[in-house]
Amino acid sequence: MDWHEWHAAYDTPGSWLEQRLALVQARVRLALDEAPPGPLTVISLCAGQGRDLIGVLAEHPRRSDVRARLVELDGQNAEAAVRAAEAAGLTQVEVVVGDASLTDHYARVAPADLVLLCGVLGNLADADVERAIDHCTMLCRPGGTLVWTRSRQIEVTRDLVPQVCAWLEERGFERLWVSDPELGFAVGAHRYTGEPRQLPPGERMFTFVGYDALH
Repeated sequence: MDWHEWHAAYDTPGSWLEQRLALVQARVRLALDEAPPGPLTVISLCAGQGRDLIGVLAEHPRRSDVRARLVELDGQNAEAAVRAAEAAGLTQVEVVVGDASLTDHYARVAPADLVLLCGVLGNLADADVERAIDHCTMLCRPGGTLVWTRSRQIEVTRDLVPQVCAWLEERGFERLWVSDPELGFAVGAHRYTGEPRQLPPGERMFTFVGYDALH
């Protein structure tokens, strides 16, 4: 899979990626709007070109409060994220080229006020979806927000979204919003209400398989 080429669909008017991005950005914007005063930290796993966050921060009044770490394995996508952050003057947005599943990439920023798990869960085996969700209790600080996405195309794969919500809520995440089930994808936002948990060093949180390989 050419993940750089895959991102081109974001620029196609009416594409499902454009629609999903608008919903994700709306939840990111709301999370920043509702966050308490003071410094904020954001983590984005498999961040791609950083559109989820950078597109919001560029014009958000809290932009100077935010310190963000974006982790992306694809070098071309990471470079696009760097260029976008620089163009927006977002000096506190750090882009790391690396395996987003490794806990060591988040040691200096977790737990965060906002965690983005977008474009990830649909590329994992079910057991790893649950494992990634479990690690979100360590990535996200109590009171922080997790924004996530997952495919709902039942003809391709069974709709795992109800189970994703159940796994989150079993672990102390309060459901804030989940997009209309009629869409071919889900965007969700959950607030972590559980106890703080320490992110262990040197651990792999999931194995990114790729939706094309899974199906």
